Amino acid sequence: MTRSLERSAQRSEGVWSLAWKRLQGDRVGLVSMAVVALFAVLLLAAASGLVASNWQAERGVSYAPPTLLGPAPEFAAMPGMPASGAAGPAQPLLDLTSVDPLAPRYAEWDAATQKQSIETVTQSPTLPFGGDRLGRSVLDKAIQGSQISILVGVLAAVVAAVIGTVLGAFGGFFGGRIGDLLEWVYNVFTSIPGILLILAFAAVFGRGVTSVVLILGLTGWTGIYRLVRAEFMKHAGRDYVRAAEAIGASPLQRMFRHILPNVSHIVLVQLSIHVVGFIKYEVILSYLGLGVSVDQVSWGTMLAEAQSELILGYWWQLATATLFMAVFVTAFSLMTDALRDALDPKLRGLED
Repeated sequence: MTRSLERSAQRSEGVWSLAWKRLQGDRVGLVSMAVVALFAVLLLAAASGLVASNWQAERGVSYAPPTLLGPAPEFAAMPGMPASGAAGPAQPLLDLTSVDPLAPRYAEWDAATQKQSIETVTQSPTLPFGGDRLGRSVLDKAIQGSQISILVGVLAAVVAAVIGTVLGAFGGFFGGRIGDLLEWVYNVFTSIPGILLILAFAAVFGRGVTSVVLILGLTGWTGIYRLVRAEFMKHAGRDYVRAAEAIGASPLQRMFRHILPNVSHIVLVQLSIHVVGFIKYEVILSYLGLGVSVDQVSWGTMLAEAQSELILGYWWQLATATLFMAVFVTAFSLMTDALRDALDPKLRGLED
């Protein structure tokens, strides 16, 4: 009797509360959620200007190597250059006032040139993760770039997931003329190669973060639509949906309150895949000059710059951007897999 009451109490809990209990037992999922949360905090800090706000500042010399590697040999061997990178004492300027009446202006120009030269030399010979062609910190660029790349990938994936889920729900649940119309729209979008469709939308919307999000979201919903439509067609005739209809649930309630939680794991998996894919597409668009604005930085622009730097042997910008991207993408994928397992109705049925 006691066990029956416990089972009844467990079954009376909501889908999300049961999913959270199951998720608490997944250590990999919790660690992945912590890493994604850390990136979210980093994104907010970068957006508020707490970190990497001066990423455009030339903190080091051109192509400053990472600190662990030490200064470049040609920089360390500069005559009269101290080991710490500080400039030596300035040489006195030659007094030409008595020779040429324009000598004071020459002296001012010489002093300004010498001051600029000293400021250039005093730039750090190394940076924590290295520097780019202009001496900007690669670490600051990677942190600032994460704000753009993650924002583009996640928002575009959310837009695609919302469009694909809503259209797939209507097409699979109602069918008929509504289903035929949505199938026609789906066939139109899938008949055009994906990269050409993206470039066509990019030519219309232009550059910028908002444009990239709309471009990727409006062109990437077809895969989610196909899967969600098939799941809604399968669940629409099941007993729990008919029972909901018998107690007076409206079509929208049956679609999004009863069926959607049972297919949410598919949407989450597709969301994870699209985030990864959209970050890659952002790289392509930025490389072609159709991505973010020229005054912004992202992982895509960093990888585009690193292509020419790698030929010269400067690999640290490529390594830093790849490291940030790999950590976030892996953590996000593992977190989504954990959420999928927690929401999987088959697992819920086995436990019940």
